[in-house]
Amino acid sequence: MFKAIVSAETLSSALDSVSVLVEECKIHLEEDGLRIRAVDPANVGMVDLSLEADAFESYEADGGLIGVDLSRLEDIAGMAESGQLVQLELDEETRKLHAQIEGLEYTLALIDPDSIRQEPDIPDLDLPARVVLEGKDVNRAVTAADMVSDHIALGVDEAEEYFYVDAEGDTDDVHLELTADELIDLEVGSAHSLFSLDYLKDMNKAIPRDAEVAADLGEEFPIKMYFGFAEGQGQVTYMLAPRIQSD
Repeated sequence: MFKAIVSAETLSSALDSVSVLVEECKIHLEEDGLRIRAVDPANVGMVDLSLEADAFESYEADGGLIGVDLSRLEDIAGMAESGQLVQLELDEETRKLHAQIEGLEYTLALIDPDSIRQEPDIPDLDLPARVVLEGKDVNRAVTAADMVSDHIALGVDEAEEYFYVDAEGDTDDVHLELTADELIDLEVGSAHSLFSLDYLKDMNKAIPRDAEVAADLGEEFPIKMYFGFAEGQGQVTYMLAPRIQSD
C-alpha cells in the first residue's frame, strides 16, 4: 500500500538528485519515508537518498518496493505549476502508479524491480578531511574547471589550511582556493584526489545553490558529498570514485 501527497517541487528535487546518475531505480516505500540507492552503469558514481514522511502533505506506506523510469516520473512532476501538489497512489494489482495534479491524471507503468541494477553498498569510509561549503561555491568550482579540462582535482592544504580545486588543460589551468574563513567549516586532513568532471557536473545540477554541502576527502579516495533539501527533511549522499593517478 502506498498513498502520498507531495509538493511537485519536493518530488522533482528528489527525482533529479537520482536521475543525474541513472535512468531507472528502485524506490523503497518505507513507513517513515522513501529511500533510493543507486549506482551508475560504470560503477563510478553512487547516490543514496532519503525523504522523510514529514516532507509530504500526507504519506501512507507499508514497506513496498517499486521500480520506476525516472524520466517519465520527472515529466509528470514537471507538468505541475509552482505550488501545486502531486497525489500518488500505487495500484498493487496492476503494478501501476497513479498520479494526479489538479485535473490531470496519469497512470505510470512500473518496472519489475528485479530487472533493475542491484543497489550498491556504500562503504563507510573514514576520510581525513571535511569541507563544508555553499552549493554556489560547488557550482563555481565545477564551472571554472569545465572551462579548461575534463578532470578536476580536489584537496586540502594541511599547512596553509585551505580547500583547493585544480584543473589542468592542454594550454590553460584553473586554480581555486577557499580558506577556512570563506568556508562554512573545514576539518584539515591529508586530501588530494582527481575526479571525472562529467560526473561532478551531473551531480552539481541537483545541488541547490543555497544548500550547505559537506564533502569528505582523502588521498586518492572517493569523495562523499552530503546535502539536504525539502527544508532538511530530504537528504542526498553522493559518492564518486577517483581516477587513480600513476606516478
